[in-house]
Amino acid sequence: MQNAHLRLGLLEYTRMTEKTSTRIRLRVDRYVGEDEQAHLISVFGNDSDVGAITAAVHEKATFTLSFPDGEVKEVSLGEHASCYKGAVSLSDRKHPVRHLVAVSKELYTNGGVGRTILLGYERDQAWATLASFLGLPAEPAWAKHVLGVVEALERIKALDGIGFRPVLISATTEEVLEWIGEGLRSQALSFPEKNGPILWPRYSVTASINPSPEVDASMFW
Repeated sequence: MQNAHLRLGLLEYTRMTEKTSTRIRLRVDRYVGEDEQAHLISVFGNDSDVGAITAAVHEKATFTLSFPDGEVKEVSLGEHASCYKGAVSLSDRKHPVRHLVAVSKELYTNGGVGRTILLGYERDQAWATLASFLGLPAEPAWAKHVLGVVEALERIKALDGIGFRPVLISATTEEVLEWIGEGLRSQALSFPEKNGPILWPRYSVTASINPSPEVDASMFW
């Protein structure tokens, strides 16, 4: 893709030993973070550099992250981060490119302590995620009402992103159940007409990171 490098970030890490200092730089194609707390970092490079970054993640190291627009932040994944490594074969390269995805403990346990991180925001998909992660008795038709409450209470916060437009929804299971109850009492919500399983639509990863015009995502930025 033309000018793809303009959409990439840059992750830098300086490894210090008694005798030497080595600076490692890798391109970032995906990132989700909240101030200095990184939640997801996706980088690619050669074996040694990816290996060094993997070790640094487990050592709770701090990295220098440069965003495509030139903004620079010091970030860290913190304790108990998880790393997933793979390889990408390219037709014009003899050796595959190594790929690393590092995930924070909070993102790994997404939805805990009333904080749910989404890669993009669209009401129907956000509602499906909340219902799943928070273990809610819910149905798809309730998305507009409940997410309308979330928006009105300003419980949606834009996060830092590269390749995504991530958001954080702050809502506990108890709070959402209360909003559902209020909706049912006011008849803004209704139970399904028939008993049986609730059928939820399927969403692709691509669709989840492309906001729908139903809600103006710019309101969170």
